[in-house]
Amino acid sequence: MSMLLIFAIAAIGAAVFFIAEVATSPMRIRRELVHRAANYGRVRAATGKEMPRFRERALDPFVGKVASLVLRVNPRLSVEAVSAKLMAAGMRKTSPLTIIGAKGILGIGGLVFGLVLGTTATPKYALFTALGLGGMGALLPGMYLNSRVRRRQTDVSAELPDALDLLSVSVEAGLGFDGAVQKLTEHMDGPLIEEFELALGEIRIGESRPEALKKMSERSASQEMASFVRAIIQADQLGISLGRILKVQAGDTRLKRQLLAEEKAMKAPIKMLFPTVAFIFPAMFLVVLGPAFLNLSKFFQF
Repeated sequence: MSMLLIFAIAAIGAAVFFIAEVATSPMRIRRELVHRAANYGRVRAATGKEMPRFRERALDPFVGKVASLVLRVNPRLSVEAVSAKLMAAGMRKTSPLTIIGAKGILGIGGLVFGLVLGTTATPKYALFTALGLGGMGALLPGMYLNSRVRRRQTDVSAELPDALDLLSVSVEAGLGFDGAVQKLTEHMDGPLIEEFELALGEIRIGESRPEALKKMSERSASQEMASFVRAIIQADQLGISLGRILKVQAGDTRLKRQLLAEEKAMKAPIKMLFPTVAFIFPAMFLVVLGPAFLNLSKFFQF
């Protein structure tokens, strides 16, 4: 039993470490890029081959083996699907094998911890506890990834009207679409601007504009972005003025954003009802009716 408990604690610690690695990966990659840019051009004498880090020597191969095992156990899970979700979530530097490996590690850790907890607390339901915690651990990376995708979609939809206004002004001032996108990336930032920067880079290396815009729409997975891309491609094919199309798209997306805000505001009272009933009303009843019950109890004692 003690060995099983030690193994469960080690598995949980490893799972927490992998989650922290995935969460802090973009920040560490950005810091490394800044360090490289700051030290660019400096000559450093070779002092021998550097020893790989512990992550490269042990953790990455271990995660890769766990990920291959998970892929064999669950054939419906594919690297391409996870990679597409990572692109939609803006986690382009994160390997899909890391997410798949985290599923396996958290699942095994939750299974072992649930088995230990069940055997010590409720032996009768030890198997159900182990299966429940194991399934929850296996689903956590996917839930985290889906939440990042939804958050990024919301941010893209919220930033699109302002970006379209700037694009419309730039196009009407005489810039081409590529130049307007370049001007947009210089004056704004955010998830939407990252998608525009990536699409602009693809156009510059030889990708056609419609294909680059279609890829941007697929990465963002936003309905407003898909509508904007379709309008731009049709205007480019039919020879319609881009400035007018961008104005219309900016007005439509702004109206959709306003309607979405009104919808959320109308849903707020309904969402507040359940916490109010569960947490506020019992305390209110206790304060209001408590003295009355105390007086009744004194009355019945007499």
